[in-house]
Amino acid sequence: MSITATSPATARVVIQTQDFDLSAEIAALRAGDAGVGAVCSFVGTVRNRNEGDAVSAMELEHYPGMTEKSIEAIIDRAVARFGIHGARVIHRVGPLQPMDQIVLVAVTSAHRGSSFEACEFIMDYLKSEAPFWKKEQTAQGARWVDARVSDEQALARWRTPAA
Repeated sequence: MSITATSPATARVVIQTQDFDLSAEIAALRAGDAGVGAVCSFVGTVRNRNEGDAVSAMELEHYPGMTEKSIEAIIDRAVARFGIHGARVIHRVGPLQPMDQIVLVAVTSAHRGSSFEACEFIMDYLKSEAPFWKKEQTAQGARWVDARVSDEQALARWRTPAA
């Protein structure tokens, strides 16, 4: 089930419960843009361990409408800062199992440097500030997952003006 009201084929941001096809998403993002010289993508998956504990499942929640708006805003910032051609973010919500795909960030640009930087910029934002809540199931019980200090540090480097 798709959560967004926008057509998944044209949306820059899609929040959904179902899995996604990386090849199809990249092809759709590149379609019709002969100026694309670089594509960078990141796919995040559910790990079976976190903070030293076995993780048997994860559940992701979000704030509908607010989540999409906040991710659209960060894509707008990435376009302005890095001059990218396009970006697509797909984030899954609901129950997930280890090895399931959680998130896709894909970026196109004329050159690889811009694609790499913009992809990392968007992902750092998603890890620290996007309105998602994760709950892990472990042998010790369920627990909510907070942003890590390292995620906050990664985001902080983007707060300085672009060179």
